[in-house]
Amino acid sequence: MKFTEGGVTAAKGFEAAGAEAQIKYKNRMDMALVYSKVPCVSAGTFTSNVVKAAPVLWDKNIVDTKKTAQAVVVNSGIANACTGKQGMDICKKEAECAGRLLGIPADAVLVASTGVIGMQIPEDRICAGIEKLAAAKTDTLKAGNDAARAIMTTDTVFKEVAVEIELSGKKVTLGGMCKGSGMIHPNMCTMLGFVTTDAAISKELLVKAVKKDVIDSFNMISVDGDTSTNDTLLVLANGMAKNPVITEENEDYKVFCEALHAVTTTLAKKMAGDGEGATALFETKVIHADTKQNARILAKSVICSSLTKAAIFGHDANWGRILCALGYSGVNFDPENVDLYFEAEGKKMAIFSKGVACDYSEEEASAILSCKEVTALVDMHMGEESATAWGCDLSYDYVKINADYRS
Repeated sequence: MKFTEGGVTAAKGFEAAGAEAQIKYKNRMDMALVYSKVPCVSAGTFTSNVVKAAPVLWDKNIVDTKKTAQAVVVNSGIANACTGKQGMDICKKEAECAGRLLGIPADAVLVASTGVIGMQIPEDRICAGIEKLAAAKTDTLKAGNDAARAIMTTDTVFKEVAVEIELSGKKVTLGGMCKGSGMIHPNMCTMLGFVTTDAAISKELLVKAVKKDVIDSFNMISVDGDTSTNDTLLVLANGMAKNPVITEENEDYKVFCEALHAVTTTLAKKMAGDGEGATALFETKVIHADTKQNARILAKSVICSSLTKAAIFGHDANWGRILCALGYSGVNFDPENVDLYFEAEGKKMAIFSKGVACDYSEEEASAILSCKEVTALVDMHMGEESATAWGCDLSYDYVKINADYRS
């Protein structure tokens, strides 16, 4: 497997576009299209929030009941959540408009929205935007890049990735893009993620691969502990790589799953590191836990701790907050057996061991915590299981951004 250029247009047969429709924002792209030249098998995971946006309900129905999908239309600025019948009607209008312009059935069009909850999407603008997208779509890397930019809200950078693998002698590509900066606490999979691949794989195995993958990728990130109404991960596979169709859990399936995980974890880390107001990516690795699930719970508890996140922002080695977060996670363990280290840029410092603080330099610890990517390594000494979670620091700017989000 190797990483390569691009995002959603890296795989054979996929086109994309970004366009300015002024759904809410002005003077910037705010709509995106992803389109496959041939029908795709699809898989998806969606928010666990009881309050689900209209696009989530629309997409879940298509992914669960239809054999194929062929396009995704995305808007930023307005979430189309808590919008009643009018919100569902807009989803239908989007799909019908895109279907007509692209020459595909309306029920082959997936839709996604992100932005302010409770506002209605203006029908005339969304349809005009779709017309621009359909006219502009192309398979260039720039087109994929434009799509990744168009779905941003408070994101400070666009997020995309692509990898190449070989399946039974055929080159296969997976590419993806995502957006998410605030209201990030997925539990499935405001995050939106889209992965395209030219792999030939059955719908059943694609669904299985995606549902298993998100447990240790998108579900292991958190920015602020708020689970969005719109969280969506969609994966489209069009089979144009011409590899033998993956219909069983063989070696090709294993390689495909590893590539999918490389794409999703890369996107997840990009999202966590670009949290609203963030200055650093904060990673927690839990090793030697007794069970995989307990390792996940412990790691997620640390990166979700507001006090710990604030300490990371202040470059303060306040390790007691990490021990506290481990302690209230719900996992039983002996604190006397826990070792804690801080890591960054090849440096590693022992902070806590055998129930007490280590003899470390506060200045050196602060220097480690000043890096752009910081890791807390927690050794539980209980077993052989491990897990990694990703978050970010908590800065003054997070409050500033969210105190005035609707304006």
